[in-house]
Amino acid sequence: MRENRNGTLYSLTYGQLCAQAIDPIEKKPLFHVMPGSTSFSLAAPGCNFRCRHCQNAAISQAGAGMTVRGVEVSPAEVVERALAAGCPSLSYTYTEPTVFYEFAQDTARLAHQAGLRNIFVSNGYITPEALGAIAPWLDAANIDLKGFSETFYRNIVQARLSEVLDSLIEYRRLGIWLEVTTLLIPGLNDADAELEGLASFITSHLGADTPWHVSQFYPTYLLTDRPRTPLATLRRAREIGLAAGLHYVYEGNAQGEGGEDTHCPRCQALLIKRLGFTIVSNRLQQGGCPDCGAAIAGIALSAR
Repeated sequence: MRENRNGTLYSLTYGQLCAQAIDPIEKKPLFHVMPGSTSFSLAAPGCNFRCRHCQNAAISQAGAGMTVRGVEVSPAEVVERALAAGCPSLSYTYTEPTVFYEFAQDTARLAHQAGLRNIFVSNGYITPEALGAIAPWLDAANIDLKGFSETFYRNIVQARLSEVLDSLIEYRRLGIWLEVTTLLIPGLNDADAELEGLASFITSHLGADTPWHVSQFYPTYLLTDRPRTPLATLRRAREIGLAAGLHYVYEGNAQGEGGEDTHCPRCQALLIKRLGFTIVSNRLQQGGCPDCGAAIAGIALSAR
């Protein structure tokens, strides 16, 4: 995705978008950022991880000699398309936004000027300097915290857990709204002790209001020897998160289980009922619970 030319590093994918779509914000998943809205979503090819279970491997994992090209689009054109579609946000997603960082930064700056919000859906592998440079225009992020052991990160995604944890703390320090997703893979990252450590990290370092999405794994790409995550595992992970003090823990890829709903952390009233990526009902009033008045953390939360 990059090439060294006489000591200068060039991006080979600037503006080469391999995916563009209008998605529900809930698909990111972001449940506490403008619920029920749509987000103009875009990607250029490439990734800095090598996840064995990548669901977008065709555009993120192109190897040597495999050139993935998209449609050449300028930052201004992306913003124009988002505005024309009535999307209040842009999501840099599907692949890893830090790989097409320069394009994301230029686009985010224009989007911010146009009144749009900017969202990263990312693996969290970014330096403090790069994150700080885009932070003025970055409103929210969903970060995959893929597990809670260095062994898992080394063997399954070929990266380092410690650097992702540092990045998550930096996101929070910069005031960027943060939601965390963990895909639970049977026998690899779903042990109770590991989930307890992960939930404790979120509570202690990111805050109890940080939503945690625990999602169901489906066999894919190079990791097809593992079964689909049992629903009981999702329910157990949710219980672990709530027991650790998290206010919002959601079950992903398990439509109709009830684990997608938002409840008031004070009185437990049902506030937002979801079915997949669809908002069935939203009782929030001015970002708060209509029953007890508790504020619900997030960005522009209101009934639609």
